[in-house]
Amino acid sequence: MEYRKLGNTDIDVSVICLGTMSYGEQNTEKEAHEQLDYSLDRGVNFIDTAEMYAIPPKKETYGKTEEVIGNWFEKSKKRSEVILATKIAGPGLSWIRNGEYQYNKKSILEAVDNSLKRLKTDYIDLYQLHW
Repeated sequence: MEYRKLGNTDIDVSVICLGTMSYGEQNTEKEAHEQLDYSLDRGVNFIDTAEMYAIPPKKETYGKTEEVIGNWFEKSKKRSEVILATKIAGPGLSWIRNGEYQYNKKSILEAVDNSLKRLKTDYIDLYQLHW
């Protein structure tokens, strides 16, 4: 696997990033865990998710992908082997934070705290705005 530095950091990320937006909707948790294991075994260390996943976004599956990944972290004990990226949801999803879509301190802190709980981790390596 080829790796590159993440921005201006000393963090090495695989050039292939595992997208997880189907976990909890199109993929079962068992399938997701198998895909995570398969990817990590082949050198992929970069995993991307978002608070709004699973896709398509709907109230019933909001945060499900992060929960699936969190369960994998808890089961596999491989959190330290992964560079984890997640995102705060942008406008258009009224069930998230009571429809408050401002990227302000309150919304970002609430989104980060909720993602950390679902992911069963105490840190996120890359946090992004999802528009």
